[in-house]
Amino acid sequence: MLIGGPPCQAYSLAGRARIAGMRQISPRRDKRIYLYKQYANILANLQPPVAVMENVKGIISSRAGKKKIFEQVTEALRHAGGRNNYRLFALAPSSNNYPTDDELEPRDFVVRAEDYGIPQSRHRVFIVCLHRDIAERLPASLLPRLRKQMQKVSVDDVIGAMPKLRSGLSKGDNPAAWQKTVRSACRMISKNSLPFSSEEKRKFLSILARTHRALTNGTVPPRNASGGTPLPDSCPDNLRNWIQDENLTELPNNDTRSHMVSDLARYVFAATYSDAFGYSPKTMDFPPTLIPNHKSWKSGNFSDRYRVQLAWHPSSTITSHISKDGHYFIHPDAVQCRSLTAREAARLQTFPDNYFFKGNRTQQYVQIGNAVPPYLAHQIAKSIWPIFEHYLCQGNPGKVSGRRRLT
Repeated sequence: MLIGGPPCQAYSLAGRARIAGMRQISPRRDKRIYLYKQYANILANLQPPVAVMENVKGIISSRAGKKKIFEQVTEALRHAGGRNNYRLFALAPSSNNYPTDDELEPRDFVVRAEDYGIPQSRHRVFIVCLHRDIAERLPASLLPRLRKQMQKVSVDDVIGAMPKLRSGLSKGDNPAAWQKTVRSACRMISKNSLPFSSEEKRKFLSILARTHRALTNGTVPPRNASGGTPLPDSCPDNLRNWIQDENLTELPNNDTRSHMVSDLARYVFAATYSDAFGYSPKTMDFPPTLIPNHKSWKSGNFSDRYRVQLAWHPSSTITSHISKDGHYFIHPDAVQCRSLTAREAARLQTFPDNYFFKGNRTQQYVQIGNAVPPYLAHQIAKSIWPIFEHYLCQGNPGKVSGRRRLT
């Protein structure tokens, strides 16, 4: 079995914005757009019975000149090792009746992770390739397909019971200085001219006052905490059993990063705003005193650069960008005033708690953000394994073109 995919930077919307526009890629400027051919060449040389290719959703809308990249990719996979050598299957087709190879639309290959018990809105393209000799004789009951789960899993369902932690200060950090800084941020925000209606302002200031009281009367949280942490009761049992390890005495990779004082004020505002109104603020929603000196702040590009992960919804896509500054991954609890820890991001990615990430914190975030959610990968493997059971346990290996494959 072959599993993998070409580097996604040339196809992602963010990557394309940095090179040659949102829709068209110039082959002269980015040769990575053709790296899918290397995957197809490996497929042609090895001719495994099954292959799975994964990439970002942006590959569907990508073009090289006038040619659609996705059409080139599917053609290369379909004809790897011979004409129509592989049949392509989608794991989450839009039709209840399984469409044939030529009836599949590009959108059929998009897997929405939140539909399959992942606490994250992560949309990725998965293409399953079955050798035609297998596909032609495959019983309909064994066609690879994911089963949607009724319950969407939220951020709070997986990190809501984790220890309360505080962020650090990039300069002069200690508990008292941090507490004073965040309380001052609360007072400063309350005195701002806020662009709300009177009722909205009342609700916002009420939540902000609650945060200020908690920071005044409560114990200042630590920056890391020992002890294993069970998942909340609201977490589905199958995901709980996947993530939790009752033998752990503490959660690894669960210390907080430091932030600039000005960013802490923005975190307090953003988390309070999200709690009050149910969605994360855009750049236009920030009061003037919190606007950073960014040239692109009012351009409309990246208007959600300070993004709160809403407690009662799946998170946004965990990407390696979390290693940069954490602004896209703000914790929903304003009292903690911070971005997500590596372990919290790992839980949203469904890594088991006993999976230890080596390297410094930046390297840990990169490893987490670049991964396919392990619990989603597990479900994909379960959807494909019956094919191997059927043919490996009951079939006989044969020779075709000098290569061993299933018959």
